[in-house]
Amino acid sequence: MAGLQEIRMTEEKPLLREQMSMENCDVFLPPVDSNWQEHDIETPYGMLHVVIRGAPKGNRPAILTYHDVGMNHKLCFNTFFNFEDMQEITKHFVVCHVDAPGQQTNASQFPAGYQFPTMDQLAAMLPSVVQHFGFKSIVGIGVGAGAYVLAKFALIFPDMVEGMVLINIDPCGKGWIDWAATKLSGLTSSLPDTVLSHLCSQEELMNNTELVQSLRQQIGANINQSNLQLFWNMYNSRRDLEMNRPGSVANAKTLQCPVMLVVGDNAPAEEGVVECNSKLDPTQTTFLKMADCGGLPQITQPGKMTEAFKYFLQGMGYMASASMTRLARSRTASLTSASSVDGQRPRICTQTNSSDNVGQVTQNMSHTMEVSC
Repeated sequence: MAGLQEIRMTEEKPLLREQMSMENCDVFLPPVDSNWQEHDIETPYGMLHVVIRGAPKGNRPAILTYHDVGMNHKLCFNTFFNFEDMQEITKHFVVCHVDAPGQQTNASQFPAGYQFPTMDQLAAMLPSVVQHFGFKSIVGIGVGAGAYVLAKFALIFPDMVEGMVLINIDPCGKGWIDWAATKLSGLTSSLPDTVLSHLCSQEELMNNTELVQSLRQQIGANINQSNLQLFWNMYNSRRDLEMNRPGSVANAKTLQCPVMLVVGDNAPAEEGVVECNSKLDPTQTTFLKMADCGGLPQITQPGKMTEAFKYFLQGMGYMASASMTRLARSRTASLTSASSVDGQRPRICTQTNSSDNVGQVTQNMSHTMEVSC
């Protein structure tokens, strides 16, 4: 029986402090290159606006992103994908950003009576994107509502998905109390402020940080408010994701691919992410809780997110030669032992059953790693 070892990821040198300002959190950053191509793709439930860079590289998956409600791919992912160290990753993969219907910059307003796709239908639109570009499979990166859509996609079409990074995911539908609170908030607050309470922590909102001010302006100016209201309403009408941890119930169904869950320790989505972790296969899941972080880790801490994503890809067998320059890993003995060692290719996995153990993960069921970010 192999001994379970504990690995602590500590800072070898200080991580860059991404203090958000109008200059570096704007959509803010100019593109790293001009090789992005825009496409409008027909799907069974309407058109999808997609932005892509690169071409499929052999059997490697595409990196496909889906943004949160109140954002689009620019607002949600530009800071992350323009981060310098991220270029070491993206040069090896084709990158595809998906905008939810009507959420892209300068989108036309939907006509009166338009029925916005359900969350299930948003997920069912994605095979059209995969097939249009000839992707063999994808590694998804979703935030909030986008994480829910990608998780649903992975449940319905597991053969198309090789891995998932789910940031701020809430797998649960809203109860009547939550639904009433959302309705009341909509009556007393503007739509951008209502959405900001979903995106940002209370601390960020109370301090009215430059990031919050900038997001408020961008949400109001760059996203059609009528279209946003439809997306917001549909997200708040979502049902529970039908998944359960293997062994917890008969015929349990859950995500079959490696998953990295990410949440800030001050994020409004923390409870939902913990709940999602309890529904996933612990041998396939990494839980990354980022210290001193609010609701937008991919924007406020892109350096740490990049390092975590690189490690996740390496655990899947990609980029084995890529160096991890910012985080050093030291091993200390653990009193816990593992019952088995997976002989397949390396995976990064959780061994957490409650919020008390957030951040402790195992690799190949023979090691524990505590991510200190």
